[in-house]
Amino acid sequence: MEPWTILLICLLVLGLSTPLWSSIGLLRLVGEWQNRTKPRQLAVKVDPAIRPAEVAVLIAAHNEELVIKATIETAATLVPAHNIHVISDGSTDATAQIAGRAGVNVLELSPNRGKAGALAAGMEYYDLAGNYKAVLLLDADTRLAPDYLATGLPLFNDPEVVAVAGRARSLRDRWKQGAVGRVLLAYRERLYTIVQLLLKYGQAARPANVVTIVPGFASMYRTSVLADIDVDAPGLLIEDFNMTFEIHAKRLGRIDFHPSAAIAYTQDPDNFHDYVRQIRRWSLGFWQTVRRHGLHLGRFWAALLLHIVELITASVVLVLVIPALLAGALLDVVILRPQDVLLGILLPDYLLTVITACVLRRPGLLLLGLVFPLVRLIDATVCLVTAVQAWTRKTSGVWISPARRLQPS
Repeated sequence: MEPWTILLICLLVLGLSTPLWSSIGLLRLVGEWQNRTKPRQLAVKVDPAIRPAEVAVLIAAHNEELVIKATIETAATLVPAHNIHVISDGSTDATAQIAGRAGVNVLELSPNRGKAGALAAGMEYYDLAGNYKAVLLLDADTRLAPDYLATGLPLFNDPEVVAVAGRARSLRDRWKQGAVGRVLLAYRERLYTIVQLLLKYGQAARPANVVTIVPGFASMYRTSVLADIDVDAPGLLIEDFNMTFEIHAKRLGRIDFHPSAAIAYTQDPDNFHDYVRQIRRWSLGFWQTVRRHGLHLGRFWAALLLHIVELITASVVLVLVIPALLAGALLDVVILRPQDVLLGILLPDYLLTVITACVLRRPGLLLLGLVFPLVRLIDATVCLVTAVQAWTRKTSGVWISPARRLQPS
């Protein structure tokens, strides 16, 4: 194949979005450096428009007894305990009792309504919009960084900002994982790093405002916009994509994100079963949200269309690589050469691992990164399957929590 064909394969797999938003992010970084407007600098020299005492923490939890105590304890170091609201959504374990002993507000729901239903119930029951200026949506397995609010709240000083997307980091267990677990956790850390640094940072630039998701694991909203967001939209498996699309569709304001602000750590799956179940939930929830909202005119919708096209094309290419190589060998024709796969897919993919290893200063990722393309193949397969299921199957938001790992408090 010609070099142009290899370049085409590379573009189909990596897309145009990465260089586009990385360039915009670089321009944003230069502007922040010149004006000294990074979140940690703002936290020192500018009083936040919203103070920690004016922030409600809302945790929807379903059978989270292994992790809920540590999550509450980290949140209680940032806000008063009475600002924390745990919604035990049909839990059959000790989730509600543990939260109650921690001195926070606890609302028990039965039967299981799903995360979106639990969040909506908590917002209404505790009148969060009337009692607080901002709400921090927090997963039951999330640990907040000590400066989460100190760096995140100054972003609300811009009156146009209605949501601050938290930066996700993978929570590293203190004990050693098995080989599969280490690969899955390392791959997820790479995903977080690449998406947030090379894509979301540029997408959140003021002129752009095309952030695709305000992740529900640890993000903040102005309570003044909650009434305009359909939190518990029917037929959706997850809520965070929909809440983000609602902001764009109703032109409620700007979504901000900064890699050094509002950092939190989440417990990612360390086994194949839970990993596939989680990415299926995420992917199906995304396609369901696209189906619900459709596409409209505007920057966000144009960026979303580009993302969808790249997502589908990259998934198709990855899924067809191995069959193409095998078919070429069996038929004795050149469909795709091994060197084309190496130069067009494997090396560009490994470059993402190198970038992540440098940013996180984790050289161990360089070895694990050799098998990341196999995990991407799983992601691609799930993406294509759920894209069909979103238009052919109905789902409810009722959830089953993944297997949790006990985290020391």
